[in-house]
Amino acid sequence: MLIAGPNLTIDRTLTIDELLPGHVLRFENAAITPGGKGVNVARVARELGAPALLVGFTPGHTGRAVARLIADEGLKLRPVEVAGELRAAIVVLERGGRVTVLNEPGPTLGEGDWDRYEAVVAEGFAEHSVMVCSGSLPPGTPRDAYARLAVLAERAGVTAIVDGAGDVLGAALDANPDVVTPNLAEAEGLLHGRADESVEAGDPVAVRDRAGTAAAELVSRGARAAVVTAGGAGAALANRSNVIWHPAPNVTVHNPIGAGDSFAGGLAAALERGEDLGAAVAFGLATAAASVESATAGVIDPERAAELASSAPPTETLLN
Repeated sequence: MLIAGPNLTIDRTLTIDELLPGHVLRFENAAITPGGKGVNVARVARELGAPALLVGFTPGHTGRAVARLIADEGLKLRPVEVAGELRAAIVVLERGGRVTVLNEPGPTLGEGDWDRYEAVVAEGFAEHSVMVCSGSLPPGTPRDAYARLAVLAERAGVTAIVDGAGDVLGAALDANPDVVTPNLAEAEGLLHGRADESVEAGDPVAVRDRAGTAAAELVSRGARAAVVTAGGAGAALANRSNVIWHPAPNVTVHNPIGAGDSFAGGLAAALERGEDLGAAVAFGLATAAASVESATAGVIDPERAAELASSAPPTETLLN
């Protein structure tokens, strides 16, 4: 798969007993790793044995350093150099389980930078049949950046998956992408101006119906198909003829961070090997379920993902 993940990060994952704003704090442990949603999708692809190419901006000294770290992980990166320095993401893990994430915006793009990025992505179409547009965009990026990539993919006969949110997702819908994959909060935030994050605590039937309604609305706004994920409940898949609910496998959650990226990676890997969209959604959910069973964010056991996919709960038709 081809992964358009422009806004790479250097992740600093820090452990502390309790985060106390306004105090001088000393962390117990620190892990420094490459990050960004595109990197997470590439890691999932590697574990699934799916050849993947990541295209990302690599600004300055930090960008070159992260490119080396990505290579050390065995991931294939096609870098696009720009001015500035790479952004950092600070992930603070507290003993009580609370997680705080501080995201920097990324380097400000200059004139012509996004055009160069598009050209590098387009070079990858010859090698891959599925493209995933994943994550945030750095300042200075055109609002319709993922829409433009979706148009290029369509011209090349490549399936475009847009895993974005907010204005980026809204603009992408105008390009009629093959599949969009927001979570329920992202979908409702775009469609109705609200972002209710309390999915896991919600009534399962109500969550299912909300996801189905949101998926159908995204299709009416331009997507050829929409998958709206709803945490451990499952995902609604809508196209122009029906809406199908895919329950998620029942697993014990150890770490939910990165589940959405695991879903996108599993979905894209299944599509690239020729599975239909319904089967690919089931495999994406199985991949996400396998990832949350791991204590380490984004780590999956491919055999466990295959096992969960083979015993996927039955689907339910919400709308014909």
